Amino acid sequence: MSLQGTYELYLKRFADLKEAMAEAAGETERFVALSKEFAELEPIVEGITEIQTMQAEIQRLEASLLSDQEDADFLALAKEELRRLQELHPERERALKVLLLPKDAFDAKNAILEIRAGTGGDEAGLFAGDLFRMYQRYAEARGWRVELLSLHENELGGVREVSANIQGNGVFLRLKFEMGVHRVQRVPETEASGRIHTSTATVAVLPEPEEVDVCLDEKDLKIDVMRASGAGGQHVNKTESAVRITHLPTGLVVYQQDERSQHMNKARAMKILRARLFELERSRKEAERAADRKDQVGTGDRSERIRTYNFPQGRVTDHRINLTLYKLDKVLTGEALDELIQALIRADQDARLMAP
Repeated sequence: MSLQGTYELYLKRFADLKEAMAEAAGETERFVALSKEFAELEPIVEGITEIQTMQAEIQRLEASLLSDQEDADFLALAKEELRRLQELHPERERALKVLLLPKDAFDAKNAILEIRAGTGGDEAGLFAGDLFRMYQRYAEARGWRVELLSLHENELGGVREVSANIQGNGVFLRLKFEMGVHRVQRVPETEASGRIHTSTATVAVLPEPEEVDVCLDEKDLKIDVMRASGAGGQHVNKTESAVRITHLPTGLVVYQQDERSQHMNKARAMKILRARLFELERSRKEAERAADRKDQVGTGDRSERIRTYNFPQGRVTDHRINLTLYKLDKVLTGEALDELIQALIRADQDARLMAP
């Protein structure tokens, strides 16, 4: 079907919905369902109307320029307006085509963010902590809520592993492009000779499922309770508040000790387990768009990376789209992170638009 034919189908469906909503005014459930579809189609129809209006105006101006009955001042204005519309048209048409792409059902979900230190010892842990603070600041700037689920620090105040639940509008849509191995090149604070070291941290972003999305059978779970590890004298060491849950069919293990209550630790562990199982199933069903969780995270080896943070040169390079920003400080404060994410979203859209 031609693009114009597709436009006509959307316009007809939109008009049909208006009539159906008027008829269903007294039927609450049906009216709500129709209203939802109407709201989803509205930006698409607005885009189609804009494109059609723009195309008609381009044709009118082209015809005017061929006429010998117009004066010079009008022709100059018409030529300038035609140039503006011809430059604007491809971008507006691309934006409309993006709206017509199949929606990722998971983009609207909240996310579980997990960061682990990779290769590089204590320096990797410090870098993992830097990444977590970067995402915290980015989330704060976007008005998202960050709930810390688990934090395991090293002796220097770095992070061995941290997980958080991030809630807000478009969380998974934007953060899913952060999955993978992040590499840092800098002189560690503990390096007396001033040599540059390379370290890594792995980032996983899992769509947060609803309970109905993941059915867990109690017989598939092995739940152990124990005293939490940590400095002596802490409450967690005096009671068996730590919880370890093993999902027997997959071998996935989640350990939680951060809360004083065994009940709270179990609830948090179940949330993380559901997210990991949900991601495994999502990956299985959509293998062409997302590998399974192990591939997303990688091993943390120096040879694997999606992005490099080079402190001596003050640059951040995303290797997937060959984009380099000399704004390292602003990226790490979350201020310029959106430039990278926006570029990744656009590259993903372009790839999908070009797909057969």
